[in-house]
Amino acid sequence: MAELATISRPYANAVFGLAKSEGTLAQWSGVLAVLDTTSQQHTVKDLLSSPDLAASDKAAKLAEICAEEITDQGRAFLQSLAEHNRLELITDVRDQFEALRAEEERSIEVQVTSAYELTASQSESLRKALHAKFNKDITIEATVDASLVGGAIIRAGDIVIDGSVKGRLAKLVDTLVQA
Repeated sequence: MAELATISRPYANAVFGLAKSEGTLAQWSGVLAVLDTTSQQHTVKDLLSSPDLAASDKAAKLAEICAEEITDQGRAFLQSLAEHNRLELITDVRDQFEALRAEEERSIEVQVTSAYELTASQSESLRKALHAKFNKDITIEATVDASLVGGAIIRAGDIVIDGSVKGRLAKLVDTLVQA
């Protein structure tokens, strides 16, 4: 959702600026990952959406749940979100922070979903081709989805390349229906 991305951007930029200046990009990635993952769990999600608790209490509860894995700055970040009733932005802030970090580190994580497991040579060929396209170090996270029948779907940031048989068939059906 574009609106959430717009609202999240200043928070992501602030956290990124702080982490970059202190050399703690990896640490902040971990903190944001823990907060995001924890906030998405069903019981925590219910707690965060409860109208019975003040936003600062919700932030304090989340910080308490994550106490072992987050820093004092992470707690301050949660309180800052809570002060403006923005705790629901944690996922978007994390996504934008990770994009800024990847740009800073000149790397990109690519999700490849294929019908069959990629061989080492296929993975290396794909890595080289994507490196040439993006001029960044490429990290491939491969998964298998047999329902694709053949081919693969590649996701790199906001770019999606659907080279799957399933995707091609869906496009063919759409074309035939429109004709």
